[in-house]
Amino acid sequence: MGRHEGKVALVTGSGRGIGKVIAHRLASEGADIVINFFRNRDPAEESAEEIRALGRRVELIRANIAEMDDLEAMFQQIDETFGGLDILINNAASGFNRPIMEQRVKGWEWTMNINARSALFASQQAAPLMQKRGGGSIVNISSIGAFKVLPEYVMVGTSKAALEAVTRYLAVEFSEMNIVVNAVSAGMVATDALLHFPNLKDILTDRLEAAAEYTLAGRNVNPEDIAGIVSFLCTPDASMIRGQVIVADGGFTLRV
Repeated sequence: MGRHEGKVALVTGSGRGIGKVIAHRLASEGADIVINFFRNRDPAEESAEEIRALGRRVELIRANIAEMDDLEAMFQQIDETFGGLDILINNAASGFNRPIMEQRVKGWEWTMNINARSALFASQQAAPLMQKRGGGSIVNISSIGAFKVLPEYVMVGTSKAALEAVTRYLAVEFSEMNIVVNAVSAGMVATDALLHFPNLKDILTDRLEAAAEYTLAGRNVNPEDIAGIVSFLCTPDASMIRGQVIVADGGFTLRV
């Protein structure tokens, strides 16, 4: 019997990348899964089929988590389909990677709304569904860019810092509802998201190789590493970890 047997988990942005791997990890350990996507339906459909092959129930919901109407509709659908929710992983992220002098107000609003505001209001929507089940777990996916300056990362890094602050506030107010809230800060993870750094495309491989050599673990973090930590944080064994940001970077940020 898996440690998430009988649980229902929503992973935002879970059609691909880290979100997909987290969804698959939770499903492999017994959870039924709600896959959320916005633009790319085909990868989300493929992910859903793979999870169904594991014998788990899957609900696929298209929603722009930056829009309150979409958020509310998604949680209403989850409630109608499953009658509650046990696990929420706020994973979906976006942003404009460019120098400060090239940033625009629209990019700020877009990035903050998807990466930070959505986690706050998704958690607000999730809380009543979790209370129906006696409590739950929320894990927010952050980045080392929240406390380290990465190239062209000002928008995303700032939004992730806000997300980590949201995590602490949620942890305090939601504890009385038996909802445990934490965050995982991921180091250099080789996913499609890294390709969005316009000036790093040609040297991406070199950068990742250099990062791996610099990392104490001798390699870069992979999505499976993040998924394992997320899964643990959603178990009773992690019930005394609250409002924390778990840095999973293989020791990359320890060195000066």
